Amino acid sequence: MGLLTGLRLVEATEKHAIVRVKYQYLTKNPFHSIYFGCLAMAAELSSGVLGMVYTMGLKPEVSMLIIKLEGEFKKKGRGRIYFVCEDGEIMGNAAKETRETGEPRTVTTTSIGRDSQGREIARFLITWSFKAKPQK
Repeated sequence: MGLLTGLRLVEATEKHAIVRVKYQYLTKNPFHSIYFGCLAMAAELSSGVLGMVYTMGLKPEVSMLIIKLEGEFKKKGRGRIYFVCEDGEIMGNAAKETRETGEPRTVTTTSIGRDSQGREIARFLITWSFKAKPQK
């Protein structure tokens, strides 16, 4: 769905990630703004990619799952909206701790969507669960 709606990963490092979503035919709603679901997808990707940086290719494997999502919408989303999540460090710590202890860890990340003028459009709090898979 992300490809269909035009989500783009603009930048990803160990510390932050930026995802863009555009106001276009498939993302616009009847109220002349971007569907909240498209905004939520962009927010999820901006935080989820940070977790992926710390979990891909590791042994034991670590699974990630969203267990809670909260959204606050401040303005209509039009044009290009950029979601930024700067919680790479806490995602990395959770992945490391679950691998070391075998116990699940949860973290809450914040992803903020701004338009090209820097105005905040939406803010999402995304709670992730990290769990090390048992070794075979």
